Amino acid sequence: EQVYGQQSSLPTFIRSLVGLDRETARKAFGHYLNDQIFNLRQIQFVETLIDLLTKSGSVPPRMLYEPPFTNADPNGLDGLFADEDAGRIVNLLRQLNRVEVIAA
Repeated sequence: EQVYGQQSSLPTFIRSLVGLDRETARKAFGHYLNDQIFNLRQIQFVETLIDLLTKSGSVPPRMLYEPPFTNADPNGLDGLFADEDAGRIVNLLRQLNRVEVIAA
C-alpha cells in the first residue's frame, strides 16, 4: 500500500499496471478515428485518450476537461465535440474503464 496506494480490487490494480489493450481502445473509438466528419484536433483528442487508456488502463471522465485534453481547446471535450458526440465519448470511456473489458 505504501508504494501503490490502496486498491479497490486486484483486477483494477493489474489494469493500472498493464494498461488497456490498444486495439480494444481503437475499436471502441473507431467511429471518431475513421469517419471523415471529424477534424484533426478531434482525432488527436481521441488518440490522446487512447494513449492514456493504453498506458494507465483507465481515464476518469473528469480528465477530459484537464490537460492534455485542454491543449486542443480550453474547454476540453465540450469545446471540440457536439453534445451528442461528447456524451458518446464519455459513455465509451466509462465502459472501457470497467475492469471487465478485456482485449478481444
